[in-house]
Amino acid sequence: MSCCFLRRFGRFGAVGTAAFGSTLLCSNDSARFRASVALRVPEPLQNSLWLTCPVLRDLSPQPLPFPDQFGMRLLYSYRVSPVPSSGVSKEASAAAGDESKPHDCFGKDTIANAAAKVGPAVVNIAIPQDFFGITSGKSIGSGTIINKDGTILTAAHVVVDFLGTRGSSKGKIEVTLQDGRTFEGKVINADLHSDVAILKINSETPLPEAKFGSSSRLRPGDWVIAMGCPLSLQNTVTAGIVSCVDRKSSDLGFSGMPREYLQTDCAINMGNSGGPLVNMDGEIIGVNIMKVAAADGLSFSVPIDSVCKILEHFKKSGRVIRPWLGLKMLDLNEMIIAQLKKQDPSFPNVNKGILVPMVTPRSPGERAGFFPGDVVIEFDGRPVERLKEVIEVLGDKVGVPIKVLVKRAGDKLVTLTVIPEEANLDV
Repeated sequence: MSCCFLRRFGRFGAVGTAAFGSTLLCSNDSARFRASVALRVPEPLQNSLWLTCPVLRDLSPQPLPFPDQFGMRLLYSYRVSPVPSSGVSKEASAAAGDESKPHDCFGKDTIANAAAKVGPAVVNIAIPQDFFGITSGKSIGSGTIINKDGTILTAAHVVVDFLGTRGSSKGKIEVTLQDGRTFEGKVINADLHSDVAILKINSETPLPEAKFGSSSRLRPGDWVIAMGCPLSLQNTVTAGIVSCVDRKSSDLGFSGMPREYLQTDCAINMGNSGGPLVNMDGEIIGVNIMKVAAADGLSFSVPIDSVCKILEHFKKSGRVIRPWLGLKMLDLNEMIIAQLKKQDPSFPNVNKGILVPMVTPRSPGERAGFFPGDVVIEFDGRPVERLKEVIEVLGDKVGVPIKVLVKRAGDKLVTLTVIPEEANLDV
């Protein structure tokens, strides 16, 4: 079983990197930036065991799927409740819940109907582990068919070994559908930093597919369901609510590239990795990737909106291109601005923006003329106040000059031109 431990993070849990997923070496020379902020920010989870790899070591045979008492393979266990007959009034039909349309009424069949829409597209992924030619167990996970041609969305750590940053395939991939059919899968694309991968299986007939929803519409408290094959137990559904819609990687103690996760209290176990997180309309709104082993109700998923951007990179370039500026950036708010103004009266008069507390030596940011203490107020001609907006504007722009308007001590406005480089994630 593979796992990783959380590390302590700095005082600013909101500090990010202005490079879509890059790891930076920051400048230690902060003499030009005299102001500092002392905030009381909750410490990230410490000494917590994170399960991110669905490796199950079991020398006993694992039939997939499980046969019933008559030796027949189980078919779909998901079933949408029947639509009310035409003799039932529209009001009664709406009250009972029509699975063909999104509805606000949470009925007894709401979760079952949502699961039924996605269930047939959920697959089990198993990779036999060999030790000197002897099968010693299986690495297991889950995935979702997102195209009838056999394209499967899963987590990268399910199918790729984390060797450095490039990774390598774990071996022969067995993909088992809900109807019992088994195919050999092939890794088409994988991005270890976002933990997203695409598999492909070849079928002579069209396969069931699941639809994408939108993670940006989620709110804390929304009902969601997690689907997958924990411990090789197919057709498994667990329900819960969204606990946080934008849990930052820095909150979890992960250094390096900024990432955001959906936090839920759905039960996630070994083998759930790569499986879908689904809303009540039966749409995929996340990919389950990890949980805290030492706690209940702390599970995390990659938002589907982020996954869609990664899939666009895969389609366009075959990999994820991440621009790098070499700037540490911090979202400003009224409290932080007040602290900075108190310690340094010359701090710019702003009520929003993005602070640059550090500039990496010999980086595109330093060459463009950025100094510690600059406040970014416009990026590529657009007003910005959050790091997330900068990342969205950057996209995959590498080698493209970008105009940045910053405000400095004494309210001096300066326009800088920065040329992003592609991040080298091997260092």
